[in-house]
Amino acid sequence: MLRPLEMAHQFLAEVVTKEDIVVDATMGNGYDTLFLAERAKKVVAFDIQEQALQKTAERLATAGLTNVELVLAGHEQVDAYVDTIKAGIFNLGYLPSADKSVITQPSTTLLALEKLCQRLVVGGRIAVMIYYGHEGGDVERDAVLDFVAKLPQQEFTAAIYRTLNQVNHPPFLVMLEKVKEYNHG
Repeated sequence: MLRPLEMAHQFLAEVVTKEDIVVDATMGNGYDTLFLAERAKKVVAFDIQEQALQKTAERLATAGLTNVELVLAGHEQVDAYVDTIKAGIFNLGYLPSADKSVITQPSTTLLALEKLCQRLVVGGRIAVMIYYGHEGGDVERDAVLDFVAKLPQQEFTAAIYRTLNQVNHPPFLVMLEKVKEYNHG
């Protein structure tokens, strides 16, 4: 059985091609950025911590990948960097091995998620890994689940992949797929 992060990668790998522009909304240590860079034409990766950019840049350099734009800014600014995307990924929470008081925030996460949903092409996907075992994590978890539950079913399919018998707030995956353009008027 796949762990939720492995499922997130499989979910995105099914649709991402060398013709696509994709977004890593939370680059962290660069694992998702690297995963996407190996598959996509271009990755735009965001983080607010310099340490995340440095680690990600090192990981990409070691792999010899140059198709990534690293952005030292919050993911809510995604609309200044991309018009349309095929995929996006979020790892919500804090950067492992860094300042655990610096966490993703519900307000900016929801803004970024909304902007990415608007820019997602039909057939495109967004994976949201929700880590909520830290202070404030439950608020962000609930905000994301509420946002996703309200997406129009004519336009998006939304699903959750989670383990049910794990202790200590196991992370889980929210998967979105844009199934068609929908006129909201």
